[in-house]
Amino acid sequence: MQESMFSSGEDFRNLTGILEKWTRYDQDIKGAFVRLANRFSEKTGAVLSFVPRPGISYSLRAGIRAEDAVTLVTLIDIVDDDPDSKWLSVCFYDDRVTDPAGEGNMVPKGVLGIDGYCFDLFENREDIVSYLEQRIDEAFENTLKGSL
Repeated sequence: MQESMFSSGEDFRNLTGILEKWTRYDQDIKGAFVRLANRFSEKTGAVLSFVPRPGISYSLRAGIRAEDAVTLVTLIDIVDDDPDSKWLSVCFYDDRVTDPAGEGNMVPKGVLGIDGYCFDLFENREDIVSYLEQRIDEAFENTLKGSL
């Protein structure tokens, strides 16, 4: 992830600071987060923001800039309800992704007040991380189709 992808330098510095302090790997969940976050680097027009809520979650939000607005595509929350055991919640609007393997949970009004799918990740498993990368690609593609 490059600083230029972020909506502000402060967001980039806040995320970088969290990653630097995250020394316990919690079944390498940090590695899964970094891999999924880096997926955004491949997306033309991707804009990232970071919303820290210490003790609750740290939310990396990815959107696409269209004209003068940014349309949210997905968010990856580092859930910090137990400092000794972080986990990820990766969420999408329900009309932007499919879930052919049935790995996600439908969350009514769960993505900023809109129905969504959330995928909880408690360990860095290749099959699930790869599946989520596919969902990220799908969400970006479907958002581009709908917002342009």
